[in-house]
Amino acid sequence: MERKIRVLIAKPGLDGHDRGAKVVARALRDAGMEVIYTGLRQTPEMIAEAALQEDVDAVGLSILSGAHMALVPRVLDLLRANGQGDVHVFVGGIIPEQDVPALLGMGVKAVYGPGTPTTQVVEDIQNALG
Repeated sequence: MERKIRVLIAKPGLDGHDRGAKVVARALRDAGMEVIYTGLRQTPEMIAEAALQEDVDAVGLSILSGAHMALVPRVLDLLRANGQGDVHVFVGGIIPEQDVPALLGMGVKAVYGPGTPTTQVVEDIQNALG
């Protein structure tokens, strides 16, 4: 039996809006992936620990607060420190276009803004990890 792609969806920081994260989580689940949703107000340390404990293939970070340039590098650093530098990290939310190249340069695999079809997220993850 083929192992399912395991994806952790996390809401780092103090942002309390998680509708988008839940929509993406459901789309990934409906596409046959195992999805772990950490809930609201997670620290980078909590996210990296959950990724390690759950042995995930991908981590999706949903950020609407504007703190992406502080939170994403910290999560990436912690994943690398845990020996999970190969985990496929993607980011969604309100990310200014001028920040996208920096995030990709840090190691983020994809950045999705408002209105991105969930089918695109599913397809990208399946292509990268399937």
